[in-house]
Amino acid sequence: MDFILINCLKVSILISDAGAQAAIFTLKNNCRNTIWPGIQAGSGKPVLNNGGFKLKPGESVNINAPTGWSGRFWGRRSCSFDATGKGTCLTGDCGGVLECAGAGGAPPTTLAEFTLDSPMDFYDVSLVDGYDLSVSIVPVGGTGDCKPTKCVSDLNRTCPTSLQVKNSKGRVIACKSACMAFNSPEYCCTGAFGSPNTCKPTDYSKAFKAACPTAYSYAYDDATSTFTCKGANYLISFC
Repeated sequence: MDFILINCLKVSILISDAGAQAAIFTLKNNCRNTIWPGIQAGSGKPVLNNGGFKLKPGESVNINAPTGWSGRFWGRRSCSFDATGKGTCLTGDCGGVLECAGAGGAPPTTLAEFTLDSPMDFYDVSLVDGYDLSVSIVPVGGTGDCKPTKCVSDLNRTCPTSLQVKNSKGRVIACKSACMAFNSPEYCCTGAFGSPNTCKPTDYSKAFKAACPTAYSYAYDDATSTFTCKGANYLISFC
């Protein structure tokens, strides 16, 4: 009987500790225009805030994430939705709906990626799916390295012609990854190029890296692009 009580107490303590480790994500819109953040959870993880919502310039929202959550955030731009939540976005669209509900954003789009409590939190800003607007991640509190990471350069201004995505007025609104533009193994790190030893930086990924040194520029850009912290909350800023 005492053994059962002790084990029950251990379980209660573990549950209490796990709840205390949950992170708060603060999403802030520093852009001049409204954006529509999208959220995609990792496999088996809960979808936060139904996966998408509207965020006006200067606004921010706090989102509670459970212990062990993983997923990605991105900013959709130039969206239009009807009363039922159906519509389109010019960048980062997730199937023509306001609430992405598990769907990812259509590339090219800048991503903020997280894996919490594994046992540290791992996070990064990724350009592997291309770029559409600047994103930064700043840990708040926590222990460990806990360094900020960002891509705040306007890659749309310097995007190579072959990677450019333009709107109907001819303005560059996003920059494709080389993988998306050319769909070849050396750019996508697939087939014979499917390992860190064979898939090396290209001129295109080097251009991304030069503009945003702490962001993922291609699939195996781990060494300078993955950051860790423990027990922090995170500020994710767009623009």
